[in-house]
Amino acid sequence: MTPSRLALLLPLLLAACTTTPSSETPAATLAADATLEVAIAGTWRDPANVARDAYRHPLQTLRFFGVTPSSRVIEITPGGGWYTEILAPYLRADGQLVAALAIAGPAQSDGTRNYLAKGNANFRAKLAADPAHYDRVEVREFSVPQPAFGAEGSADVVLTFRNVHNWTGWGSDQAMFDAFFRVLKPGGVLGVVDHRAKPGTDLEAMKKSGYLTEALVKELAQRAGFVLEASSEVNANPRDTTDHPNGVWTLPPSNRHDPEDAQMYRGIGESDRMTLRFRKPASR
Repeated sequence: MTPSRLALLLPLLLAACTTTPSSETPAATLAADATLEVAIAGTWRDPANVARDAYRHPLQTLRFFGVTPSSRVIEITPGGGWYTEILAPYLRADGQLVAALAIAGPAQSDGTRNYLAKGNANFRAKLAADPAHYDRVEVREFSVPQPAFGAEGSADVVLTFRNVHNWTGWGSDQAMFDAFFRVLKPGGVLGVVDHRAKPGTDLEAMKKSGYLTEALVKELAQRAGFVLEASSEVNANPRDTTDHPNGVWTLPPSNRHDPEDAQMYRGIGESDRMTLRFRKPASR
């Protein structure tokens, strides 16, 4: 089906997808998948982002996390808006997308402060430039040292893509997971994708390389009160040895390597990634 034909079907598909994950029928699930395909096929997406679908697998990933058109979703530090380009139109009619932007704390370096400020400004400009797709995205800022993402128990899903390694480097990773737990409804889902280190990698090596062990991420979530519900290999890359001169940033899309090595790293592709689904117990 072409993107233009999918776009014509979007209102009908959205109208069919107002059930919650716990009460979905097979028909509603099929309609939700079709609606998600509309968003992924959208012509508004940056072509450079579309080219990375082969590594980031948005359809399978969001389906695994159980995001539906009526979900109330918080996307943590969305960066350049790679997933926002998909989530905002998908949730626009019946759901809600909150983009949580990080504000540097007083202990962070000027470099980090400037990096976050520039990224946040670019993200806001991206939303403002395309109100037809992004006008209903709610932007919330949070402090890295003391994160808070909204009223307690107000979100169905919290999503974070390739961010946990930054918080580990800043020493704020546990505070972040604790805040995720607070903002989620009982029974809500935390979806995590991040660069995966080999089991047994020590903490300092993780901070330096940008790769984290699954054990560390699971520990952070479980300390906060989450239960690991499932893991997926949808974003795995067996070609990635995780042993690169500039850590994960050696690989695409950062490509911090010598020019003569470009073909080799293109052959590896993007990083090997864990994909983990945690749930806040319904009794909490």
